[in-house]
Amino acid sequence: MAAHTLRQPPLVGYVLAGLAVGAATGGLRGSELFAQVGVVLLLFTAGVEFSLSDLQRVRRLALYGTPLGMAGVTVLAVGFGTVTGWTLPEAVAVGAAISVASTAVLFKSLEDRHELGSAHGRLLVGVSLAQDLLAVLLIALLPALRPGQAFSAAAVRGLLQAAAVLAPLLWLARRLVPGLLARVARTRSMELFLVTAVALAIGTGALASGLGLSPALGAFLAGLVVSESEFAHEALARVLPLRDVFVALFFVSVGMLLRPDVLATQLPEVLGLAAVVVVGSTVVWTSVARAFGYPWRVAALFGLGLGQMGEFSYLIAGTARGLGIVDDAAYQSVLAASLLTILVNAVVFRGRPRWLDSWLRRERDTGEGERASPAPPELSGHAVICGFGRVGRELADALDAFGIRYAVVDLDPEALQAARARGAVGVFGDVGGSRALERAGVRHARIVVVAVPDAGAAARCVRAVRQSNPQVPVVARAHHATVRGLLLEAGASEVVQPEVEAALTMVRHSLDWLGVPHEAGRAYLKRARAHWPEALRSEGVPEGLEAREVVVRSPRLVGRSLREARLTERTGSVLAALRRADGRQVVNPGPHEVLRPGDRVVAMGTPSQLEALERVCGPGDERAEPDRV
Repeated sequence: MAAHTLRQPPLVGYVLAGLAVGAATGGLRGSELFAQVGVVLLLFTAGVEFSLSDLQRVRRLALYGTPLGMAGVTVLAVGFGTVTGWTLPEAVAVGAAISVASTAVLFKSLEDRHELGSAHGRLLVGVSLAQDLLAVLLIALLPALRPGQAFSAAAVRGLLQAAAVLAPLLWLARRLVPGLLARVARTRSMELFLVTAVALAIGTGALASGLGLSPALGAFLAGLVVSESEFAHEALARVLPLRDVFVALFFVSVGMLLRPDVLATQLPEVLGLAAVVVVGSTVVWTSVARAFGYPWRVAALFGLGLGQMGEFSYLIAGTARGLGIVDDAAYQSVLAASLLTILVNAVVFRGRPRWLDSWLRRERDTGEGERASPAPPELSGHAVICGFGRVGRELADALDAFGIRYAVVDLDPEALQAARARGAVGVFGDVGGSRALERAGVRHARIVVVAVPDAGAAARCVRAVRQSNPQVPVVARAHHATVRGLLLEAGASEVVQPEVEAALTMVRHSLDWLGVPHEAGRAYLKRARAHWPEALRSEGVPEGLEAREVVVRSPRLVGRSLREARLTERTGSVLAALRRADGRQVVNPGPHEVLRPGDRVVAMGTPSQLEALERVCGPGDERAEPDRV
């Protein structure tokens, strides 16, 4: 509670609570066993939550930059260890521990600032996942650093042992686990489902430990196996509360291991190690991002986000101590330094002092760090999309369906590659910078859509657009009412708040299902939208709806999913069902359903919308269909 009141991550409170309990009681018997269970469950859920799609979005930096950055931080730790008198294996182990940032702290910081979808937020999410993956591998390789062992031979032997044990285990698990979970799910016993998931996590960890491997590695791989099952989300939902309890005990046990009397005698080492992380790690990761082509603003925020360490640092340091690689003094230094780095990171990254924001703003205004984009062709009468994340790509799908040209402005090279692959004009630069907007043709655009989730960047973008083109309509997104006012003041024509739109849509559907008269429901929604005038234009519902069954005959649609066909977007009709040629019927078909020859689409809409649907689904050439609709 105290940590929450002081706006600190919960793990800071847990560790300090453990420090207080340890000082008062001398340690609680059995706490390390609970901590080990917490570690296993933490790694199991990390495996279930592991997202290849998040890595794919920033694959170059995540796959190649992450090992480079971690190696750079380890080199700094080796240099620091040489000064403090550590042995080389000890310094390497400490370097491996401090090279991994806390994913929990990072996600919390990004969520607090609504920056998960920003350019630096996407990079931090992808790299943190890659760090977690490499941390599991480092734990498996730590035995190679034990005294008296040749590192290269021991590392190769460890990898071969892990492959020989885990490859058959993974092969067997991938064939047995999905069937087992399906059988358990059919019993409809949530208690049995929870017990099965926990047994998979702890059982695999114990099996890996019995075979001479790290239990964390076994639990992580068990989570990866479960993540491929359709029951992954349910398993995660059931295990998360249990995991949170045991992980809390893990951090409390870490706090109980901290010895204030030892720390008092090695305060210089603690402060020095914290400085290596806060300053050295920030410099290393900023340099890595710059080397991969990201501008100074994104690179600096990316480096600051990784200037801390957390849960995996404890795991690596604790494993190294158990193997006799690091002594108790070095272990104590890592634990204490991790707390300092988290506290400092909360001020520097989450709070972002004024001098930092002013420096970043000055860097942006001078145009430094913006890599030159190839000159785009002459643009006129097009749309400009600022930010090419999920919202921006959804809008691009609609523009593609209607044959409307558009330009994309983003700081993410991977996002620009995706935009250019669609045939769009991609401009590398800050959405709040006038240079990038000018290159995107904002002076001659018909509309500008600001799809970046970062409120500050969105406001700067709207102001820059207004300076270049005072007349162009600007549609922006906002997650909070305060941000909406900021964007309107900056000059936005319309501001869309996703939470409000989702809530009102759910209200409308709920009133329909409850039998509330249509006119009464529309009147209520109009009153509810009184404080949100920009959204009124989406309230109109066409009268005279009818249902119609349309046969899919177009060779352009056969073999494409509903998401790719975009029938609703192109015609305005709403798909209610999909009737297969073999007689099966899919009610409320999802976007993944693939159209086949002879399928019948049951749709609702106005007569003109349904006629447009018939033309699109017909055997004729519909290349000009979006323009006619």
